[in-house]
Amino acid sequence: MSTQVSAPSPSLFYNTVNAYQRTAAIKAAVQLDLFSNIGEGISAQALAEKCETSERGIRILSDYLVVIGFLTKESECYRLTPDSAAFLDRHSPSYAGRAIEFLLSPQVTEGFNDLAAAVRKGGTVMPEAGTLAPEHPVWVKFARAMIPTVALPAQSIAQLVDIDTGKRVKVLDIAASHGLFGIAFAQHYPNADIFAIDWPNVLEVAKENAQAAGVGDRFSTIAGSAFEVDYGSDYDLVLLPNFLHHFDINTCEQLLRKVHTALAETGRAITFEFIPNEDRVTPLEAAAFSLVMLGTTPSGDAYTFREFERMFSNAGFSGSKLYPLPPTFQQVVISDK
Repeated sequence: MSTQVSAPSPSLFYNTVNAYQRTAAIKAAVQLDLFSNIGEGISAQALAEKCETSERGIRILSDYLVVIGFLTKESECYRLTPDSAAFLDRHSPSYAGRAIEFLLSPQVTEGFNDLAAAVRKGGTVMPEAGTLAPEHPVWVKFARAMIPTVALPAQSIAQLVDIDTGKRVKVLDIAASHGLFGIAFAQHYPNADIFAIDWPNVLEVAKENAQAAGVGDRFSTIAGSAFEVDYGSDYDLVLLPNFLHHFDINTCEQLLRKVHTALAETGRAITFEFIPNEDRVTPLEAAAFSLVMLGTTPSGDAYTFREFERMFSNAGFSGSKLYPLPPTFQQVVISDK
């Protein structure tokens, strides 16, 4: 019995070369507020009126969004998919459209203008260490744009970590950005005091969010580089949300030794990261993140759990465990001092 083999196809090549069109389409749709204006279903003519565009333009854009999976179409009526309704309709509490302000900012996309050069070098060819330059303005943009994306995992982590609610708890949030990870602990544990480290310009966003969440009286800030500032001591928890991937292993271990010293004897480090499997090509989102680090940092990477285990062990930690955090595609490493 013969086995039928599919003929080679150039489709993947052409679809990948033209992928910039997908980016442009989603950016245009967010800028036009297309998803928010579709509601329960709408024709191209009515949608054009709401978005204040030409009917031809909105029809072609909407049809393309159907082709790539963001909309459905039946009898000339466009409707949102469940994913688009959850994350791209401005009326949804999970609206993520603002993320394009960071993800498509020139400070990020510039790192991919000459990716071949970055591959030859083994790190970003952007000036001044790429996005890791001190007080880089892109991190203020990140702090404001990514809030809807991290709100759910921040709350999930606060519930995942078991804390004695009757005890005063001291939490250090490193590279706090928007502050939502520390804020989530303050909301769940009324005896938790949060200390957030980041650049001064970024911490202004975190302080705004802490005040808005009603925990400003338990939210303190430490301005400066996480590698240079004095952490203080006796922390019950140290949060490391999406930070270690920016650096090489030796630099990560340097920071983790400092974290280990700052923890109380029963303290724990909580790491939230893109963590690929050992094959480094699955799952898709975590594995693909390594390329982002190649294009935008001198030596960052998406590390496997085994690599994190080794880093924490070398820094003096007694053990680490990995926890999935559905529905996100990131995971949590909890390391005991």
